[in-house]
Amino acid sequence: MVQLDAIQKRLISEIADLHGVPEGAYNFRANGGLAGRQTTANIDIVSKENGSGIDIHIKPGTVNESVHIPVVLSQTGLKEVVYNDFYVGEGADVVIVAGCGIDNCGGQDSEHDGVHRFFLEKNAKVKYVEKHYGSGDGTGKRILNPVTEVHMDEGSYMEMEMVQIKGVDSTERTTVAELKKDAKLVVRERLMTHGEQRALSVYKVELNGENASADVVSRSIARDRSYQKLDACIVGNAPCKGHTECDSIIMDEGTILAVPSLEAHHVDASLVHEAAIGKIAGEQLIKLMTLGLTEQQAEEEIINGFLA
Repeated sequence: MVQLDAIQKRLISEIADLHGVPEGAYNFRANGGLAGRQTTANIDIVSKENGSGIDIHIKPGTVNESVHIPVVLSQTGLKEVVYNDFYVGEGADVVIVAGCGIDNCGGQDSEHDGVHRFFLEKNAKVKYVEKHYGSGDGTGKRILNPVTEVHMDEGSYMEMEMVQIKGVDSTERTTVAELKKDAKLVVRERLMTHGEQRALSVYKVELNGENASADVVSRSIARDRSYQKLDACIVGNAPCKGHTECDSIIMDEGTILAVPSLEAHHVDASLVHEAAIGKIAGEQLIKLMTLGLTEQQAEEEIINGFLA
């Protein structure tokens, strides 16, 4: 039975698009403790012996199943580090929805640092969705520092959707991955900062097997006096293909630093990077305003479309 109050339920709906108890396996964490858990015949969730997180075991051949593991904090001053390990069996094809929401109405900082490690066996497929959200009118900060490690066996596939749109004062996201033969990684990051917020995203992907491939794309918007840095590196250690792209909109007094990099150690490694930073085009605003929108409404429509 999931035990959540109204604030925690709102946070869950923001980060996991859940308005009730999901079907399939789930593990809900609230204010540092277990708030609900369900396993299935094919997906088992076990608490680590030291209480620092969970192990998720997905049996080989599991298809059309999902795992939800959202975390919510509504207590000011709470700081925690959680370690979650995912073991995805050969030929499985699953969706994993994670993320953290913090509502801080107090004067102390609240922080969640989550370390997720994925071990994909041969031909396994995973769609992973991780959303971060902050709210609350307190002076304490909302801090999230996720670390993601991905280990991909031959022929495996992983799609990662990393989203942070509102309310997080400080975040340092670190993602590292290693891919064997014929493995493929796709990353789509969407990020918006405002006020005095700071966001650092670091990606390092090592393509170690023949025909391994990675496509890492980040779209971001920096508003007010916020600061962003993207450091994305793809390393080619075999005949492989890699692409990294940063596409950003800068507004007001924001700052964006994009540092895409490529590192090739094999003559048949094909690696490409792209980076673009600019403001909203005036002609886009004018076109929407001729349709009856105010300048602010037009600006928001462009932002929503850019981050969609």
